[in-house]
Amino acid sequence: MTPIPTHDEAIDATRNWLERAVIGLNLCPFAKAVHKKGQVRYVVSDATQPLQLHEDLVRELELLRDTNAEQVDTTLLIHPGVLADFMDFNEFLEVADDTVADLALEGEIQVASFHPDFQFEGTAPDDITNYTNRSPFPTLHLLREASIDKAVAAFPDASKIFEANMETLEKLGLEGWKKLFAV
Repeated sequence: MTPIPTHDEAIDATRNWLERAVIGLNLCPFAKAVHKKGQVRYVVSDATQPLQLHEDLVRELELLRDTNAEQVDTTLLIHPGVLADFMDFNEFLEVADDTVADLALEGEIQVASFHPDFQFEGTAPDDITNYTNRSPFPTLHLLREASIDKAVAAFPDASKIFEANMETLEKLGLEGWKKLFAV
């Protein structure tokens, strides 16, 4: 079993992934601006059980709700000590969505998911296209819907992002992906 990283190690690895893959490969054309402005909040959960993670999720959803977007536009809730199994993580996403609803934040905040073993339905585990959602640690990405709407309005063909990402990763290949993170 891999040891749980320190908070600094988890944040550094996640920031590196964001800069090299998400922004560097332009997997999310909206990420660069908020990253540059310092509006991405990195939070590491010490949870070792889903219930503890749920408590952290509630706290972060409320903080995002109550904080001006100019200060914190989006939050990456990194949780290296829980939900390492992708199927368990995937099941927890329903809890995350229910939590958004319970807090009356539907239409205001949504949860996106990233995981080291992320796998799209209908793909093989080693399919390179899964890497669009592969992060160093299980991560819940809390996004403001208003920011998504603004970004989509500014991006002419937002619906084509997914297709472009698949194409980018297919050209890059697994070896190219590994080179992104070589020291």
